[in-house]
Amino acid sequence: MPTALLESFAAPSLDSIPRKKWTREEIKELTSMGWFEGTRYELIDGELINKMGKGEPHALAGMFIQQWLVAIFGFTRVRKEDPMDVAAEDNKHNEPEPDLVVLREPVQKLQGRRPEPQDVILAIEIGDSTLRIDRSTKAELYARAGIPDYWVLDVNQCRMIVHREPAGGKYTSVVAYGED
Repeated sequence: MPTALLESFAAPSLDSIPRKKWTREEIKELTSMGWFEGTRYELIDGELINKMGKGEPHALAGMFIQQWLVAIFGFTRVRKEDPMDVAAEDNKHNEPEPDLVVLREPVQKLQGRRPEPQDVILAIEIGDSTLRIDRSTKAELYARAGIPDYWVLDVNQCRMIVHREPAGGKYTSVVAYGED
């Protein structure tokens, strides 16, 4: 069979298949109807990202970082795995749930609303299987929101990647710190 004919039968790449870009409102409505029950996800760029179970390194790292942040900032300024708002232009299709967030002021000052970008001084993601999206898509999302500090703990390489100085939708300072 000629090569050109064989190529015409090749499966299309996933990038070429049209996808539905979900909004916060659509997901909220589906959730109220019982969809996604027992499933943890976050909405990133209109796609539902399954928040798979955490391995032991991820869980331990989260526990120790949370304990350290609470000791420094106090219990009422540290949130764990809660949804937050991002830049206004990104809110429709994004509802990230960073592993940890440090608030500018105690949670009581939010008066029952979710944190907005100006409320957050530090967002932390603990990356193992999600490292690629944490370092790219989420970094851009948090930079556009003006989050001053965004840290990614790379549990596989035992390093903390610190993003600072958001400008133009990117962090202009990105430094990786090893175990030492």
